[in-house]
Parts: sequence; C-alpha cells; structure tokens
Amino acid sequence: MEIITTDFEGLFVLKPKVFQDKRGYFYESYNQDLFKQNNITTNFIQDNQSLSNKGIIRGLHFQNPPHAQMKLVRVIKGAVLDVVVDIRKNSKTYGQHFSIELNEENFLMLYIPVGFAHGFATLKDNTIFSYKCSETYHPESEGGLTWNDPEFKIDWQMEQPILSPKDEKYDSFNLFVSLF
Repeated sequence: MEIITTDFEGLFVLKPKVFQDKRGYFYESYNQDLFKQNNITTNFIQDNQSLSNKGIIRGLHFQNPPHAQMKLVRVIKGAVLDVVVDIRKNSKTYGQHFSIELNEENFLMLYIPVGFAHGFATLKDNTIFSYKCSETYHPESEGGLTWNDPEFKIDWQMEQPILSPKDEKYDSFNLFVSLF
C-alpha cells in the first residue's frame, strides 16, 4: 500500500496494491503494522457503512473533543467526491479544504485525522461508502459546518443536492468556534 502525503498535516491518501485477474480482485484495505511503520497509530474501534443514491451530500460533520474521530474512508461501490475542511485553529491550513474522488475503480482511501470536518457527495446511484472510526458516535459531541459555505469554495459537482434536515441547519464558518 502506498501512503501519499497531502499539503494538510496528518491527512493521507492511501493507494492499495490491487491484485486483479479474471476472477475479480483482492486488496488489503487496512494493515495496522503498515500504519505503525508510517507513524499512524490510530486504534479504530467502529466501522460504519452507508448507501446513497446520486445527488446526495452528507456533511460536513465532525465530533468535538473528547470524542473527536479519526477516520479511514473508502468507497466499496459507486463513487463520491470526498471533502474535508481543516478546523484545527493552529494549523497552517485552517479553514482550507481538500477533495478527492474515491470510487470502486481507483480503490483510493483517505485517512482523516482529528480536527477535520468531513463530507461527501455521491456521484453515482447505489454508492456504498465505508469508514473506520477511532471513536464511537456521541451525539452530544457532534458538530458540523454548512456544506455550501462560500468561504470554502468547494466544487461539489452538483447544483441542488439532497441533504438531511440536520445538514441543512449547520452554521457557516464565520460563526464557527473551533474546539480543536
């Protein structure tokens, strides 16, 4: 597995070695020893999976300390535009976003450290999205930012996405007070 650094401290793109033949494919989606060799010492304790049709945006979500989550995200079927926003006050990339297409054909994964708001837009129907988390869900620690905040200038690749009622109500970044 290749671990690719980004301009955001602690944010990595992972490119697994995929073995394909006429039967299909095989790849290692997580290897704790390899992560440790690259100074990624996350203890993942919860796996989540979602199914979404094309045109859905989920996010931008995070959990505040002491229940902040690191995530390892990937697409099993379909495609998403995966987006993170750095909400770590002392980071040189505070308030900036990173986006990448994750899909069933490129097999890419994204390792997201604590201190990032995370969201994704589904680009295909019946997209199955999977993520490992370092902390269980705690509703009292949940937070979010508005998906279409002009401050971020995110090109979500869609005009009128379908959102959850919760995602429609998040504040803009200029009203946000980071606990990270």
